[in-house]
Amino acid sequence: MGKNKFGGASGPSQRQLKVGEEIRRALSGALLRGDIHDDTLARLSITVSEVRVSPDLRNATAFVLPLGGFEAEEALAALKRNKGELRRAIAKEVRLKYSPDLSFIRDDAYDRMDEARRLLNSDVVRADVEGRDGSDGASSPEGTKDD
Repeated sequence: MGKNKFGGASGPSQRQLKVGEEIRRALSGALLRGDIHDDTLARLSITVSEVRVSPDLRNATAFVLPLGGFEAEEALAALKRNKGELRRAIAKEVRLKYSPDLSFIRDDAYDRMDEARRLLNSDVVRADVEGRDGSDGASSPEGTKDD
């Protein structure tokens, strides 16, 4: 198993998780309070669902989504445009040797959950789970014969 930029093969360390959560809170607070003077950010309610931090704590990726999922690209552009100011706001609240470089990604976890829910509620899956496809739900290996 290879390493990714957010941790080793076993996942992020406790320190990465803790710093990520502190950055998420600081970022959410700055956006909620309106600390960043940008018309787009002031107009949109942006949820910061997760922040992943690199092992050296110098890079942080925030997973964000505007309320309702509308205007996501506009929100991402505004966040990127104000990255320096957001970084300074985080540095005031989170005590780190270096203020991490921020990047922002649209959080599509809610879309994936909706798709999974839709699939699980489909008639084909429901019939398969309930065994209504004509079988009794038990499977037997093909090609075996009782002699």
